[in-house]
Amino acid sequence: MTTTPPPVREQLAALWNAATPIQVDRNLDLPEETLVDQIERACARYSDQDALDFFGKRTSFAQLGRAIKNTAARLREIGVGPGSHVALLMPNCPQHVIAFYAVLTAGATVVEHNPQFTAAELAEPFADHRAEVAIVWDGCAHLMRELPADVRPKVVIAVNMIEELPFGKRALLKLPIKKVQASRAQLSTPAPKDMLPWHKLTEAASATSMTAIAQSRPQPDDDALILYTSGTTAGPKGVPLTHANMASNTNMAHEWVWNLEPGNECFMAALPLFHVFGCSLSMNAGLSIGAMVHLLPKPELGLMLDAVKRRVPTLLIAVPPLFDRLADAAAEHGVSLEGCRTGISGAMPLSPELIAKWEAATGGLLIEGYGLSETSPILVGNPVLPTRKARSIGIPFPRTEIRLVDPEDPDRDVERGERGEIVARGPQVFKGYRNRPEETAAAFHDGWFRTGDIAVVDEDGFISIVDRIKEVVITGGFNVYPSEVEGVLKGYDGVADAAVVGLVNELGSEEVVAAVVVNEGFHVDTDEIRAKIKESLAAYKVPRKVFVLPELPKNNMGKVLRREVRTAVEKLREGSAELAEKAEELAGKAVEAASEFSEGLSERAGELAGKAVEVAAEVSEKVKDAIRPDDQPDGDGPGSTSEGPHTPGAH
Repeated sequence: MTTTPPPVREQLAALWNAATPIQVDRNLDLPEETLVDQIERACARYSDQDALDFFGKRTSFAQLGRAIKNTAARLREIGVGPGSHVALLMPNCPQHVIAFYAVLTAGATVVEHNPQFTAAELAEPFADHRAEVAIVWDGCAHLMRELPADVRPKVVIAVNMIEELPFGKRALLKLPIKKVQASRAQLSTPAPKDMLPWHKLTEAASATSMTAIAQSRPQPDDDALILYTSGTTAGPKGVPLTHANMASNTNMAHEWVWNLEPGNECFMAALPLFHVFGCSLSMNAGLSIGAMVHLLPKPELGLMLDAVKRRVPTLLIAVPPLFDRLADAAAEHGVSLEGCRTGISGAMPLSPELIAKWEAATGGLLIEGYGLSETSPILVGNPVLPTRKARSIGIPFPRTEIRLVDPEDPDRDVERGERGEIVARGPQVFKGYRNRPEETAAAFHDGWFRTGDIAVVDEDGFISIVDRIKEVVITGGFNVYPSEVEGVLKGYDGVADAAVVGLVNELGSEEVVAAVVVNEGFHVDTDEIRAKIKESLAAYKVPRKVFVLPELPKNNMGKVLRREVRTAVEKLREGSAELAEKAEELAGKAVEAASEFSEGLSERAGELAGKAVEVAAEVSEKVKDAIRPDDQPDGDGPGSTSEGPHTPGAH
């Protein structure tokens, strides 16, 4: 007797249940709580234990709890309360942690920003959130003055990181030595005198303001954090995350990493807290279970090794290049990483080679996860088991619903092995973009958040990302997935990195263009690269032009900023076109001169002039060939692939 196979959703649910560690409850009960509830509970429960380590200076949970409450009350005294937005622009430091939770305790919403941004990059987000108070590292305090007057915060609080260093390091930085003073300048720059110094917020708050914060506690559905998307394909969009979004994702992470021991863990915040990955997983997830968190103002290997020597992190959140460099640096300097039980990687795929290197160095596991700013961030993760898979993002987190659907028909679930867009539902998923109703409507379909990421599911239910919808290049009616072409480019000897984008040509259609970074000491022939790609891919996937860049523009998480790559190659293409025009003009003049010359010379001179004409014409044609698209290939081109043509107007 034959049975009808269950629908794909039931098939996947069964596979995901089978792949989930027995210690993990997929139907996890999530309490209705806020981030304030979580941090207050931790500060009370682990009061005598260390919460923060900053260059060796320790802050206990009791000290952290008092600082948060006092700072929250002081913020209330300057007008911060429910409905307020407070902008933070700081590297990782104790003041950043205190400010984050103090703003929430005051009932307000945190708006995180990258302190390395320029005023021009900050202007649009500030115009959107309209924060009247900003707490900023004094090294970037000048940016607040450079903002347009109508979006400039009314109150700016300047943070001096040196104030939180151990006494010995503070004393050392006062020495009149050039190198020491350079180090001091990296940590702190005098802020404008009209800005409020951070230490003013540490002064004792009034009893009235302490009572006020106790009476206006945030609710789970209140916005806790607003982040602005990195803008890899478009301008920044505000992503509001509620307390419920973030607190639920924290609890999911605790359940997923089943071997955590509350009160006995050590996390390392090497990734920036102004990014959702560092904020949620390094800070919130760490502190809420009583872990000590190493705070590093930037992910420098020297700082990381020093922190490891003080106390080995039991859990490290990072990106693949950082895991790779840290393993190498630790081996080179004889620093043991033994005891780092779990490494969680994101932003880009983990190679089997890197997993093997890291696990040999630590004796622990290195797993890959997946999420977005809009999902607080984690949706999917590899099981914390030796059965985890390299180059896969894993399986859905507890209480998280995932489907892979046809991007053109999101009501249709694709079969295993078929490319589909990841769509998600769950308590960690945001409700919509700030002040962007059209983008919000486009981001959801029937209550499911459309991630824009294209993935496949293997026979065991493990999900692997293959591309992004917005990055797919549609040329001649056919889809070209950049990651596929980039994989071939990176396999070419001498190519260190590659990015593929689509550019509109003079006919108004899109064509595939590549940018590559060349290893030092190598010279690559771009025509040879294109010929090599033709050996592996269909002709329509071959870049019409390959440009060499000194480096690829990336965001702070290591993701390629394709919008900036596109801008760079457009400029190079325009420059090539101008050179071609000049070359053609010169060739034309050579033709004229040769013709005139041939009229007054002997037959032999005429022959020579004729050859000059031919050479000049050939030079002109070769220059044009170097910058114009090839003719659309036929025969072995799009028609021979399994991919169907793209429906006009579908995107």
